[in-house]
Amino acid sequence: MVAIAENVQHRLTIQTVEIAPNTTAIRSLDWDRDRFDIEFGLQNGTTYNSYLIRGEQTVLIDTSHQKFRQLYLDTLKSLINPKIIDYIIVSHTEPDHSGLVEDVLQLAPRATVLASKIALQFLESLVHDPFSKRIVKSGDRINIGKGHEIEFVSAPNLHWPDTIFSYDRKTETLFTCDAFGMHFCDNRTFDEDLEAIEADFRFYYDCLMGPNARSLLNAMKRMSELGKINMIANGHGPILYHHLEILTECYQVWSQRQAKTETTVGLFYVSEYGYGQQIATAIAEGIQKTGVGVEVIDISTAELQEIQELAGRAKGVVIGMPPSTDITAQAGISSLLSVVKNKQLIGLFESYGGDDEPIDTLRRKFIDLGVKEAFSAIRIKETPSENTFHHCQEAGIDLGQLVMRDCGESSTKGNRNIKQIKSLDVNMEKALGRISNGLYIVTTQKGNIKSAMLASWVAQASFQPLGFTIAVAKDRAIDSLMQVGDCFVLNVLEEGNYQELKKHFLKRLHPGTDRFAGVKFQTAKNGSPILTDALAYMECEVEKSMECSDHCILYCSVQEGRVSKADALTAVRHRKVGNYY
Repeated sequence: MVAIAENVQHRLTIQTVEIAPNTTAIRSLDWDRDRFDIEFGLQNGTTYNSYLIRGEQTVLIDTSHQKFRQLYLDTLKSLINPKIIDYIIVSHTEPDHSGLVEDVLQLAPRATVLASKIALQFLESLVHDPFSKRIVKSGDRINIGKGHEIEFVSAPNLHWPDTIFSYDRKTETLFTCDAFGMHFCDNRTFDEDLEAIEADFRFYYDCLMGPNARSLLNAMKRMSELGKINMIANGHGPILYHHLEILTECYQVWSQRQAKTETTVGLFYVSEYGYGQQIATAIAEGIQKTGVGVEVIDISTAELQEIQELAGRAKGVVIGMPPSTDITAQAGISSLLSVVKNKQLIGLFESYGGDDEPIDTLRRKFIDLGVKEAFSAIRIKETPSENTFHHCQEAGIDLGQLVMRDCGESSTKGNRNIKQIKSLDVNMEKALGRISNGLYIVTTQKGNIKSAMLASWVAQASFQPLGFTIAVAKDRAIDSLMQVGDCFVLNVLEEGNYQELKKHFLKRLHPGTDRFAGVKFQTAKNGSPILTDALAYMECEVEKSMECSDHCILYCSVQEGRVSKADALTAVRHRKVGNYY
């Protein structure tokens, strides 16, 4: 039976479904959410999944986002009397899953919270009143009667350091929170339509799970020791049942491929301190855009051997400054210094936690070891904004591109390596190069973030409505500002009068530098910059996106436009070969 509660004004609904004997899913459907984890663009909304298991005792697994507070609590009370809840399992403490733990505890004062050690430490600062709690780790079990025995599996760094999985032996259901999820909002409870969800499933993996492929493989190894898994009850999107084997195999293959990547950056920070989690996520997303792998470690909880192993083999190292009072984290930093090599790249950032270890002292130690700085240290002196996180993503892109260059590899916009050159037919690449294109500058602004890029792969695609396609390389920082529904301006450059603009927008700038400094522009109706010296401009909106190997093809509609010189011609880009810019 399916029941739905609704808040029409905010497009928030709740669905309750009996998914297994004595097991109810409480799915909070957030239909209109279009951003997640800073610049994680969503096209299909998301869900926050919570679960209720009723044996002789009652267990609640995770809660929901605070925006669902009244809807969720009313739904929970309609299903059971919260006072009878015996256990609340907190899979991890990210606010979209733990945001209502305190509220539920007020309704269920005798419940015991089961979570990892790190999660309970965080919850103690989040929940203002004392509460019953118990640390759980791999192999621990609780028996709640009627055959429901729940076993716990430690799964750190998926994608928070405090993650645990829970396995109900009676129903053979594994509750995984973020792992095996997707940001896909739909009334269908299960993964019955594979074609509809596969793109979101892969995008979610790439953004959240891929950076921790080794941790994921370790977790999947522990999963294989549990026995048969009939269903994966995740924290976001449809529950995996109909295509469980296919989708878990995808995780295995993708993670093995990612873990074998020779080109890896180690990202070290303290997840529970300041804005470390958000900043680290933004930098990691930038690095991944270039095709470089990222492995993330919380230096306040990891073993020194684990820190040294990653730092020793990584091509680059990024460190979020820990609190100066955290002795464990300081020991982790010291162990890092003992294994870094002078060919590695380094990047440092502050977490804005109020007690950051000074950057300059650590920076000088790395420089003295001959380590090269990939980007200027990110010094955060106020609460991070979207612009701050975009700056961090740009820094990650810079680091990733430098790593690829130093390794002699090719990023999506970099130089060709020897294998690529040998594998391409010379006549074919010359023939492809004869496809000529105009020269354009794409400009966009979202909130306080402005960005731009020089483009030439632009072609009209439709008459009704007027529309065109544009190819955007995946390692472009502007990519996060050109998701479906985003607006921008396409500025057309003028033949014989484009060199200055071209030179300016090709210039490599430090992350956070104002890309439009010294350039004359005015603001379009859609909020994006119109370049004064452009031949023409069009105000556009991204309608559809198609993922290719190293670019995304965007189909865009045109709302309005204007030409400044009726007789002037568009600047044209001619290439000799077609396999690089």
